[in-house]
Amino acid sequence: ISLFFTNLMLYTQQNLTIRSFVVTIDEFDRKILHHLQLDASSPAEAIGEQIGLSRNACWRRIKRLEEAGLIRGRVALLDRQKLNLNLTVFISIRTRSHSAQWLEQFNQATRSITEITGVFRMSGETDYLLRASVPNMEAYDALYQRLISKVELTDVSSSFVMEDIKDTTELPLNYI
Repeated sequence: ISLFFTNLMLYTQQNLTIRSFVVTIDEFDRKILHHLQLDASSPAEAIGEQIGLSRNACWRRIKRLEEAGLIRGRVALLDRQKLNLNLTVFISIRTRSHSAQWLEQFNQATRSITEITGVFRMSGETDYLLRASVPNMEAYDALYQRLISKVELTDVSSSFVMEDIKDTTELPLNYI
């Protein structure tokens, strides 16, 4: 399968160059992406051994996938419980205002509150859905107070996770 990527920005000293190119994704690339999603610290040599490629071939493919933007970065996944973030909250937001000024204020407010780990613009009854991690109900209330002091909201409704059944960062690879 070939994927067509447009508007890849390459910065040079003086100007911005926009290029388009085609990246072909094969079964080796899917396997590499799968392994990196499970453990981004895996060395190319170990991944190559598991999928039947040399270290250098595997490394070149990883670099190509990074350059194409399929791999945006590599992160460490932290344990919420061990960080005393025992409560996951989904916060539904409704607003009357949809102006550019309000949206900028909302973006700044949500970005400034570190407990908010996801912000999504929604269709339907809810305008925005936020995901937050806090130690307890008191910390959630403090987060709520900070949020409403920074931006005007029409309605805020929160739901608290009682049990994590599935919580993964691994994306499906069967669509490429």
